Amino acid sequence: MREKTGHFKVFLRLLKYAKPHAKSMAAAFFLLGLATLGEVIGPILIKIFIDDHVAPRNFDWQRIGLLAAGFLFIQFANSVILYLQSLKFQTIALKIIQQLRIDVFAKVQALGMKFFDRTPTGAIVSRVTNDTEAIKEMFVSVLAVFIQSAFLLIGIFIAMFSLDFVLALYCLLFLPLIFLIIHFYRKFSSKFYQEQRERLSQLNAKLNESLQGMGIIQIFRQEKRMRREFDAINEKHFDAGMRTVKVNGLLLRPAVDLVYILAVIILLTYFGITSWSESVEVGVIFAFVNYINRFFEPVNQVMEQLSFFQQSIVSAARVFRLLDEKEMSPEQHPEGKAVIERGEIEFRNVSFSYDGKKDVLKNISFTVRPGETVAIVGQTGSGKSSIINLFMRFYEFDRGEILIDGRSIKSYGKEELRKKIGLVLQDPFMYYGSIKYNIRLNNPEISDGEIVEAAKFVQAHPFIEKLPGGYDHVVSERGSTLSTGQRQLITFARAIAANPKILILDEATSNIDTETEEAIQTALEKMRKGRTTIAIAHRLSTIQNADLILVLHKGEIVERGTHPELLAKKGLYYKMYLLQNGLTEKMDELLVQGER
Repeated sequence: MREKTGHFKVFLRLLKYAKPHAKSMAAAFFLLGLATLGEVIGPILIKIFIDDHVAPRNFDWQRIGLLAAGFLFIQFANSVILYLQSLKFQTIALKIIQQLRIDVFAKVQALGMKFFDRTPTGAIVSRVTNDTEAIKEMFVSVLAVFIQSAFLLIGIFIAMFSLDFVLALYCLLFLPLIFLIIHFYRKFSSKFYQEQRERLSQLNAKLNESLQGMGIIQIFRQEKRMRREFDAINEKHFDAGMRTVKVNGLLLRPAVDLVYILAVIILLTYFGITSWSESVEVGVIFAFVNYINRFFEPVNQVMEQLSFFQQSIVSAARVFRLLDEKEMSPEQHPEGKAVIERGEIEFRNVSFSYDGKKDVLKNISFTVRPGETVAIVGQTGSGKSSIINLFMRFYEFDRGEILIDGRSIKSYGKEELRKKIGLVLQDPFMYYGSIKYNIRLNNPEISDGEIVEAAKFVQAHPFIEKLPGGYDHVVSERGSTLSTGQRQLITFARAIAANPKILILDEATSNIDTETEEAIQTALEKMRKGRTTIAIAHRLSTIQNADLILVLHKGEIVERGTHPELLAKKGLYYKMYLLQNGLTEKMDELLVQGER
């Protein structure tokens, strides 16, 4: 019962997407009604022809001609009407799916990073593409067939009752059998379609993972393992599909055909028994046999469409679960038109946990004054990137406060934050499109001249000019045809072109060779002037000129100071410096002293 209620709610929610197209839907259903009327009238015209003209040998050619003309007109009109109503339903369905996909895509854009941490990319892609495509069948054919079949069944029963009331009552007895078949079909197919959709999501996730990590797969000779894993998921998808096929094969056409045969037997038996005591009109027999056939034709159509209906409902439920996802990106509560003017950053006793159990940041406090550069260093897993994630509002912090210009970071609108903060990550992301597009990122305020100036500023101009088409050179997906260093330089140009007030560098020079790094350090010095900068660094040589260096260890700031000050303390920073500069003998001496 709960499953039925759930499916009904999903169905009603789907119908809400049809509300903006109510007039078009009404027109489509009107055309459907006309087509159904034509289906019902056709056998009556033939019955009149047989009983009034063929049986009594009354060949009134004028009336026969009118009957023939009427019959042909109905058939022709039906063809035109069916085409028009099909076109209407197709158009409505495509518009509904278009809107549904936009809603899903917009929802995905607004979800928090925690959602993406626990959800495979392929599963999300499957919701936006495969599931919405399955829903389309609901509006393209399922609803039309259901409504048309309902109209047709009502019309057929009206016609049957007008011909023979008793026999029509007998025919009504088959309805419970048909509803029973529908009940069992929905009960079993729902489970199998749900499993099939889940397996398809897993297939997409595995495929996406394989394509993104193809280099690693080939280098470490993981092709066979990936094939085995893909084959295992594919086998489960096949098994779910076979269970669906078996249910369809048993409960769709065969079961209904069996009921149809019983109906024909009863019909012919009735007329046979009736003919012993009274005459039976041949036209009535023809009409009834025709109506019985037409009665089961929409029933078969409904049963066949039930397969698409179940797929649509299961897919819609998956899509709506995504639309109802609560893990949104952190909310902002803008106070008027709060504007970032100076760019001062302050962390006050900020603590954070990804899983709600173990803190990855503990009581983090520091201040970055306007125009200053604060560098954050530490071992892998010490919490460096988590600080950036919180500042960029990718995650909501649990305790403490983050301030910009003395205001809570939550008091600024998202657009203001994104506009005034420039971010360069360790892994540079490139979009499919031109070099110019990747630097501008659809920001109309950035002119072509400013794009070139930004590229020159970060030493990217020389290699861009050598590319076919220069700044109009089309970058492949994720910039795979460019070197990592080239992609990084383009992301530097992207950040500079936006002219941010605050600059965030997350190990931005880690993938750049030493020669390029020297050139870019000069550019960074110029870029930092007048901007507040937070730089996460792996190479200590890149942050020696920072105004303040924070040393993180297990989520806590254990040391702070300038480069010379931290070296003088001979603490964790000093040991990191010795290791990176190859001073192993000095390091061994320190370790011996530590053991003593």
